[in-house]
Amino acid sequence: MEILVKVLGPIEVTDAEGRPVPVGSRRRRELLGRLVAAGGRAVPLPVLLDDLWEDPPPAAAGTVRTFVAELRRALEPDRPPRTRSHTIETVGTGYALRIPRAHVDAHRFEDTLRATHEAPSSQTARALSEALSWWRGEPYADLDASPWLTPERARLAELHRQAVELRARALLDLGRGAPLLPELEALATAHPWREHAWVLVAHALYQAGRQVDALASLRDARARLLDRFGLESADGLDRLERDILRHAPHLTPAPRDEDRLRLLTRTEATGTYTRLRSMSTVAGAAAVTGGTNLILAQEQRAAAVAEAERTEDPVLTARVIAAYDVPTIWTRADDPGRSEALVATTRRTLDRLGPGAPPVLRARLLATIGLEHRGTRDRWALEASTEAERLARDLQDPGVLVLALNARFVQSFQRPGRTGERDVIAGELIDLSARHDLPMFEILGHLIKIQVGAARGDNETARRHVVAAGRLAAMHETPLVDVLTAAFRTMQLAERPADPAEVAHAYRAVATDLAGAGMPGVEAGILPLALLSLRMRHQRPAPTDPALDWGPYRPWAQPLLDLADGDVTAARRAAAILPRPPADHLYDALWAVSAHTAILLQDASLATQAHDALSPLRGEIAGGTTAMIGFGPVNDILAALDQYVVRR
Repeated sequence: MEILVKVLGPIEVTDAEGRPVPVGSRRRRELLGRLVAAGGRAVPLPVLLDDLWEDPPPAAAGTVRTFVAELRRALEPDRPPRTRSHTIETVGTGYALRIPRAHVDAHRFEDTLRATHEAPSSQTARALSEALSWWRGEPYADLDASPWLTPERARLAELHRQAVELRARALLDLGRGAPLLPELEALATAHPWREHAWVLVAHALYQAGRQVDALASLRDARARLLDRFGLESADGLDRLERDILRHAPHLTPAPRDEDRLRLLTRTEATGTYTRLRSMSTVAGAAAVTGGTNLILAQEQRAAAVAEAERTEDPVLTARVIAAYDVPTIWTRADDPGRSEALVATTRRTLDRLGPGAPPVLRARLLATIGLEHRGTRDRWALEASTEAERLARDLQDPGVLVLALNARFVQSFQRPGRTGERDVIAGELIDLSARHDLPMFEILGHLIKIQVGAARGDNETARRHVVAAGRLAAMHETPLVDVLTAAFRTMQLAERPADPAEVAHAYRAVATDLAGAGMPGVEAGILPLALLSLRMRHQRPAPTDPALDWGPYRPWAQPLLDLADGDVTAARRAAAILPRPPADHLYDALWAVSAHTAILLQDASLATQAHDALSPLRGEIAGGTTAMIGFGPVNDILAALDQYVVRR
């Protein structure tokens, strides 16, 4: 069972589906928290005793061993008795937590912060906005202060402040600093010795068009630093003051896409209802161009929806949500935090509207839930898309029906082996959209047909839809389509007898084009997965180039990377904690990778899991539904697994 540990707030443990995993009393949670704070290092038993008790009682060592045993049972309920634990490992006389860093929010936060220090501003802003959303209060909030906890809380709090400042700097560099003022002023007031915080406040004031206030803020900050800390002058404050006085161009970057979106919205209307609905509509129009516009449009939409909900008018909120009708082709959310916030708002809005809500509005809100809550196995999201489709058909409204069909497409990934269902959905989308002039959804239908053809190995059919999608994309200026069809052509090239170096070069070119696509899960991780598929095809070890960004797919690649480094023990350890692939486009591709791992390690348990997972996909190409990468026929993988499978 995949375990997620959260300590940025009260200690919580959940499984991959978000269900709570009970870990017992405060003492047991404190032991788990102490192991989390060690960052994967072993904590000797004497240290644990001193950290958990001010004056350890005689039976303290036995109590810790009992706590460890109970935590192991909670975290690994399926582990057979008397077998080695893979979550809490005994190291000498102590213990070490062996949960992947990506599964512990504090470690994931720290790694994200470290990775963004040299990243482009747009990537930094996006990554840190998500990372800061993981904080639910003071770290380890349900534990009392103790000698080990006080410095750990202080360390994490400092990382939080650094993340706030780094994100603010990135947004200021993008010309989007004005909305940060309340947050930055609170930070500077709470930590008056942080010169950089005052610099950020003044810069945000300047970008808000408040030059006089910005200069006054700098003077106040200089006086505070002198009075309280004896600092005669601070270079950062002096430099910014000079830049403001000469109106340095870098302080106000040229208008970017989101500024143009706001300008368009502002000229359309000034009333709250029309303004917010227009924000969502204009954002939708910009989103179809993909890339940076997609990211900025989603931010614009989120801001409009949040502001609408604050009016406490559910009809207004519903119409603002419904005004954004952009097709969705990929099942990994572009921004999971933002998507879940939108789903939560949509569900609250549906509840407030009640059963008397206009059917069109209700159908659009249900479709929104189906579109935004993706990559999961939550039945209520599937039911929402089904209900949206039923309402749309009753209404005979093609604009609502294409949204509902898109939601059903997204939710079809909850269950493997639904390629036929997606084929039918694509056909109806193409026909319906052509008859009612809905070009974006007609393009969506062709893209789904390409995925269906690639999954079935029917490249001739897929190529016909590549041509159709390309023709419509050129007419309606949707450049992302060309990037996706180029990825499909590279997948085809890989399936033919071709020079592996040529195919790898082609995949690198596709990855470069995808770098600005605004599709996390595609931007990061697809290139190394593609290179891995080539190496598996030619019986070569996994690519271990440290420059490759495996993104969210590293856990599944890790055993093969360990094997490529010659570390079989590490490979077995990584294979033993492989998470279940999410219910999205990469489901069968990741199971194909796990199947390869099972075969190389002769791991009967993993082989059986992979065989069960891939069996519903007989006759298809593993990974084919991405229309980007292929891991060969599922039938061949199943045949290779047969000799290791445990027969029931």
